[in-house]
Amino acid sequence: MQLYIHVPFCRSRCYYCSFYSQPLARGGAGVEQLRLYLTGLLEEISLWAERLGQSSPRTRLESVYFGGGTPSILPIQSVEMIMKKLRAHFSLAPGAEITFEGNPESILEFGYAAELARFGINRLSLGVQSLDDTMLRLLGRPHTAREAIAAVESAQVCGFSNISLDMIWGLPGQRLRLWLEDLKTAVSLKPQHLSCYGLTLEEGTPLADQVKRGDLELPDEKEQAAMFAYGSDYLESAGFLHYEISNFARMGFKGRHSLGYWEGRDYIGLGPSATGTLKSRRWTNPPDLQAWLSAVQNRGIAADYEELEHGTRVLELIMLRLRTDRGMRLQAFKQLTGRDFVSDNRQFIHALHKKGMVRLRNGYLSLTSKGMLVSDSILGFLFNSTQDMLNQLPAGQKKELGKR
Repeated sequence: MQLYIHVPFCRSRCYYCSFYSQPLARGGAGVEQLRLYLTGLLEEISLWAERLGQSSPRTRLESVYFGGGTPSILPIQSVEMIMKKLRAHFSLAPGAEITFEGNPESILEFGYAAELARFGINRLSLGVQSLDDTMLRLLGRPHTAREAIAAVESAQVCGFSNISLDMIWGLPGQRLRLWLEDLKTAVSLKPQHLSCYGLTLEEGTPLADQVKRGDLELPDEKEQAAMFAYGSDYLESAGFLHYEISNFARMGFKGRHSLGYWEGRDYIGLGPSATGTLKSRRWTNPPDLQAWLSAVQNRGIAADYEELEHGTRVLELIMLRLRTDRGMRLQAFKQLTGRDFVSDNRQFIHALHKKGMVRLRNGYLSLTSKGMLVSDSILGFLFNSTQDMLNQLPAGQKKELGKR
């Protein structure tokens, strides 16, 4: 089992962000926000432990992930209380991966990283995004490049030997040379993992509005493609395995929690807006602090769930597995559908293979780095062809397959 904890607070909202979060108020109002959140979260932990304990006492957690928002905005005493609560109600597997997202400026607060390590948090994910101050200001980030570097070094001194850095490419005004310089600086800090995301303009965010008005201009498609391709090549040459479209890791340091999502494992989501999936049921907590707190107090968390339809599970199998370097196990597709995926898409897969975009190996179909560059187009075609196939199945066969 995996556990995700959403922390819905930030010092300020970044210009590109669309995740649910709210600025933490100053003074007494902020203290009250934190109190309400902590009260609800501790109660939600107890609620889920009780529910899951009905069939398996002290559910075993393979990974825990604190995301946000900005988890490092939490007072260190609150983090300690959360970890103690988790240990009291769940069984943490030996070597469980416990990840904590943080912003550089808050991780640098005296003693913070050392205390996280003392509580058993063993993986740190730092939201660096860029190591260029001009780009950081454009993104509305609350830290400088120097602070980001200092935060990595400070965490290493505190004993963290599993550090991941989030980086963004395809920024307005960014060019290939600047992106590669960013990566070289990041690699020189000796992290174990890098998450490199192409900028996505989310409707309604300040950055999207600036681009729409023409105040900012994104790199053209050719430049962005070069950033992905040359960036991937550089990281692989520096000893990082390109194991998922946006993720690179040194040997032995793949993000186990994220891999669980891509491999379709069960997980619980705690906190406002968090999503969870158990077996074929999926739910999302209210994306509002007060509404979520009310749901927890009334034991209404996950009361409104959706049963994942057979077709949804099939399409998610394709989408999630083909994000990874291992790819999709063809037998898993056949078990869900009764169909041969390669035969159904023979011409398309043959064309992709000829262009070096996919590989077939040991019963798995996977995208190469070249294929990952155009993954949206590839997945779009495969989605449509699979959806057409599912629509043509007889009703009785659909019903039978849905039980698998």
